[in-house]
Amino acid sequence: MADELTLVLEQLADESRPVRGTNLVHLSDVPRSRAGEFRAAWTLFSPQRRLELITVIVEQAEVNIHLNFHTLLRELLADADAQVRRLAIDGLWEDERPTLAAPLIRLLADDPAVEVRAAAAISLGRFVLLGALGEIADECAVQAEEALRTAWFRRHEVTEVRRRALEGLVYTNHAYVKDLVDSAYYDEDALMRQSAVFAMGRSGDRRWSRFVLTQLDSHEDAMRFEAAVACGELALTPAVRPLIRLLDDPDGQVREAAALALGKIGGREARRALESCLRSGDPRLVESAHEALEELAFNSEELDEPLLDLREQFSARSRGRPDDEDEDESAPDGAEYDDLDESAGAIDYDDLDDEELADDEFDQVFGEEDWLDDEDGRDAEDLYDDDADLR
Repeated sequence: MADELTLVLEQLADESRPVRGTNLVHLSDVPRSRAGEFRAAWTLFSPQRRLELITVIVEQAEVNIHLNFHTLLRELLADADAQVRRLAIDGLWEDERPTLAAPLIRLLADDPAVEVRAAAAISLGRFVLLGALGEIADECAVQAEEALRTAWFRRHEVTEVRRRALEGLVYTNHAYVKDLVDSAYYDEDALMRQSAVFAMGRSGDRRWSRFVLTQLDSHEDAMRFEAAVACGELALTPAVRPLIRLLDDPDGQVREAAALALGKIGGREARRALESCLRSGDPRLVESAHEALEELAFNSEELDEPLLDLREQFSARSRGRPDDEDEDESAPDGAEYDDLDESAGAIDYDDLDDEELADDEFDQVFGEEDWLDDEDGRDAEDLYDDDADLR
């Protein structure tokens, strides 16, 4: 290991040689006892070389699960370059050791760079989640939560940091967090409102359903995107038709989010719309539709009721668990989708089948008095308690 590490550091010192032409595998799994050797070599690299190296390290760690650069990336959390510090935080995304929380808390509290504080807030949200799942000590999770709460209430803190703090706090079941989400939803800053909808979906709490559904018609592309994601995370059946319309949205990311959300919610109409997307001329939409159909098939075969996997939800890839057992398989075969054009769909929303059923479901969820009632008669407070148990 010593010879291999020394060799790769010598190669990196030759800045005429591109980083991507160097085998960085020997920087993986470096023991803490050797971290000083890397740090000494790092100080001799030019700023441009350092940025190039950490960028490639983070990229390789993302595509190759067998590479572990955590030891080196922790060293770079204290680098003088804010871009390096921010990339180091990003590269430590899968490092769930509680010892990482302390340096992240310091960065959130004291780092002069907004992008570093925001990245630290995002990363600390993982520790709040891990605490809720019982996978780390309560003390660590509480410290992470307190750091995020302090950032939210810190005077003169910028929106970018506060909204990232909110996104992490939503995993707690404290009443004050619901108040924060409500406040953020009505904030004058569009980014804060987007984070509020993001948090609503992440919470797994269907009391936010009305707000999330409303934002599917937002004039802001980013808000429609967040609303589509949240509908999928909450597995909202009444969102199916609005999401089908978004398959023809002018924004590509919104179309992809709508497709993935339909895969989480499930049902016959969702499946047909996704199958129609496979004929789209938009390759990214086709890819999203494939992924959604795979998830839909898995859910319908393996699960009988909606569930939310909070760990996957945190990485923005949660699986809603729709209950399809009441589907009427004798319904028409979806020929109304045959005219889906190459752009994404041009789906005639008004001609879809099961309109009365969808309207009944919508009324059940959003009726004047009982819009928060669940099918089995439990009210929203019961649902929230269930979500708290999961977390």
